[in-house]
Amino acid sequence: MKEHPGSGPIDMVVHIFSRFMMWAPFFIVLIILYEIVKRYFFAAATLWVNEMSLWVAGGIYLSAGLYALLQRSHIRIFIIYDMVPLWLKRVFDILSTLCVIIFAFALIWGGFGEAIAKFWRWETFGTAFDPPIPATNKPLILIVMFFLGLQALSNLVRDWPAVPWVRKVFDILASVVVIGLSVLAAYNLYVIPPEGSTVPLHWQISIGVFLAGAVVLVIYGLIRDFNKTPQPVAEIDEIEEEAEIMRRQAGGVPDEILSGDPPKTNV
Repeated sequence: MKEHPGSGPIDMVVHIFSRFMMWAPFFIVLIILYEIVKRYFFAAATLWVNEMSLWVAGGIYLSAGLYALLQRSHIRIFIIYDMVPLWLKRVFDILSTLCVIIFAFALIWGGFGEAIAKFWRWETFGTAFDPPIPATNKPLILIVMFFLGLQALSNLVRDWPAVPWVRKVFDILASVVVIGLSVLAAYNLYVIPPEGSTVPLHWQISIGVFLAGAVVLVIYGLIRDFNKTPQPVAEIDEIEEEAEIMRRQAGGVPDEILSGDPPKTNV
């Protein structure tokens, strides 16, 4: 599959975050290998490897969904979609995007209170290692759902493709929303944290770096792609992709031969 970095502020954030998370499985392999060596060669098993692998794997699972949506590589059923005219395809696209947004909104609405409570009291896992998995992964689920809805909208305005002013308005509004929420989160974290908050200082710094990075990425993506006409991302069937490769390598073999339907000859 050819990777599509996308265009615009939301695509930029999702792409960079996903590229960063692609190294996380390698990290899990390393710590599990370390655990194996410690346990079976030195009889000194660790207390932290199992929980750390669960912690990181949760972030991988969430980022994988965002990356799949950015790449348009999620499971889709085309039996009816390919049979209808273009105007009905666009109706289907709008309906599917609305379903994603409604799902994301419902999950954020229903889980916001619990996620905030777990974060401010810095709820831990309750094991010997005791990592703050509930305090970090629960809010991360809602953050990913928020970007999932924005990514679905970003795909919609780029895959038709929409007229330039629609795409530019969406990019501006999306950037304002992300920047505004980042500033609001930083204000609540550093200026007016609730009474009884036990978020460690090093985690406050890490979250601040994450928020600042998101702001920088959306601004950079907005400026870089503001006047750029995005290319619609079209899924290519594996057979067609292989035929295209063969066509380039063969240097002009007729399509009829590559498709398995050679032209009839009169004998």
